Amino acid sequence: MKTTIDDAGRATTHPNLILGICCLSLLMVAMDATIVNVALPSIRQDLGASISGLQWVIDAYTMVVASLLMLAGSMADRFGRRRVFQTGMALFMLGSLLCSVAPSVHGLVVFRIVQALGATMLNPVAMSIIANTFHEPKARARAIGIWGAVAGVSMALGPVIGGALTETIGWRSIFWVNLPVGAAAMVLAARYIPESKAPHPRRVDPIGQLLVFVILATVTYAVIEGPHARWSSSVIVGLFATAALALVALLVYEPRRHEPLIDVRFFRSAPFSSATLIAVCSFSAFSGFLFLNALYLQEVRGLSAFHTGLCTLPLALATILCSPFSGRLVGTYGTRPSLLVSGTATILSALMMTQLTAATPLPFLLLSYVLFGIGFGMVNAPITNTAVSGMPKAQAGLAAAVASTSRQIGASLGVALAGTILGTHMHKGFAEASHPFWWLVTGGGVTVLLLAWLSNTGWARDTTRHAAHLLEEAPTGATA
Repeated sequence: MKTTIDDAGRATTHPNLILGICCLSLLMVAMDATIVNVALPSIRQDLGASISGLQWVIDAYTMVVASLLMLAGSMADRFGRRRVFQTGMALFMLGSLLCSVAPSVHGLVVFRIVQALGATMLNPVAMSIIANTFHEPKARARAIGIWGAVAGVSMALGPVIGGALTETIGWRSIFWVNLPVGAAAMVLAARYIPESKAPHPRRVDPIGQLLVFVILATVTYAVIEGPHARWSSSVIVGLFATAALALVALLVYEPRRHEPLIDVRFFRSAPFSSATLIAVCSFSAFSGFLFLNALYLQEVRGLSAFHTGLCTLPLALATILCSPFSGRLVGTYGTRPSLLVSGTATILSALMMTQLTAATPLPFLLLSYVLFGIGFGMVNAPITNTAVSGMPKAQAGLAAAVASTSRQIGASLGVALAGTILGTHMHKGFAEASHPFWWLVTGGGVTVLLLAWLSNTGWARDTTRHAAHLLEEAPTGATA
C-alpha cells in the first residue's frame, strides 16, 4: 500500500485511495436521485400515490439535505470527519433498506427523510476529507475534477440502471443498489481514511438552523399542498406568513451571532448573490425536468422505465461532456462565457418544451434534452467559482457550502413548482399542463443571462472586494 506524509508528519494511505472511497459515497447518493425519478410512475401505480405524494417522495429528501448541509460540515469538523462520514453512510443504508419495504407512500416519504439525514453527512464531508487529503493545489484540482466526473457518470447511470431494475425486478430494488456500495465504503473508510478534525471548529447555531428548516419546510409544504387546500385557505396563507417571519428573524439574528450558520455579509458581494440565485434557478429547472420527464415518457407516451432511462441518457452525456469543458473555460476566460452558453441553451430547450404534446416527434424531444444537458453542464463550474472567488481563504469553504445549499433549495423548489403547476392545469392534458413550467424555466434562463453580465461588471467586482474586507475584519474564530 502506497503512503504519503501528511502535514503532521504522519504516514497515511495513498490519497488516491481515499479519493476513491469518497467517490463511492458520491456514486451512491448522486445515482439515487435519478434512479428514484425514473421509478416514480411505478411507485405511483403500486402505492396509489397522488402527484403531491410523488412530490414529497423527492422533496422530503432534498428539503432535509438543504436544511442540514452546513450543520453536517460543522459536526464533521468538531467530532471527526471519518466518524461523521461513517455515521452518514449507516443512516443512508438504513434509509434505503426501509424505503425498499415501505408499505405506503407516507412511509416512503418518512424513510426518504432517514436517507436524507445520512446524505447530509456524506458528500459535503467527503469533499472536506478530499480537501484535507490533497494539499497541493494542482493535486486538489485534479481530485475535484475526478469528483465532478463521477457525479456526471452517476447521473448517466442512474436512469438506465433504475429503469432496468424497475422494469425487471420492481421499483423497490432501486434502493437495494445502495446497500453493497455503502457497505464497501464503510469498511474501506474504517480501514484507510485517517480521522481528522478542524483545529477550531465552528460553533453550532441551533436557532439559525431551526429558522432555515422552518423557511424551507413551510414554503415547500405550501407550494405542494396549495392547489388541494386552496391558495387562499388559512393554512396556506399561514404557512407563507410563517416562512416570511422566519426569514426576517434569520436576517435579524444571524448578524448578531459570533459564528453564524449563514454569514449574511457574503450577500453584499453581487457575484456571490448572483451565484446563489443562478444555482436556485438552474437546479429548480433540472429537478423539475427530471420529475416531469419520467411521468411524461411513461404515462403519456407509454414507454417502459428502461426506455425512459435511455431517453434521458442524451441529457446526462451532454452534462458529462460540458462540465469539464466549462471548468476549463472558467479558468481561462472567467465565468461569463459559460453562463452565457448555459442560459442560452436552457432558454432554447425550455422554448422547445413549451410546444410539447403527446405526439411530439422523438428526435425533437431528444434535441431539447441535449440542449438542456448543455445548459446544466455549463453552469456548475461558474456557480462554485463565483461563490468563492475574491473571498478570504478562511471563508472559501463556508461560501462553497452556501452555494451547495442553494443548489438543494433549488432542487426542492423545482419539484414543488413542477408538480403544483401540473396539478393545477391537468384538465388540459399532461403535456399541455406542463407548458407553464417550461415558460418558468425560460424565465430562469433569461435570469442566468442577465446575471452573467451583471456579476462580471466592475461594480460587481467592487462589491466582492468590499464584502471580503468586511469578512476579514471578523473576530478571530468567527469563521473557523
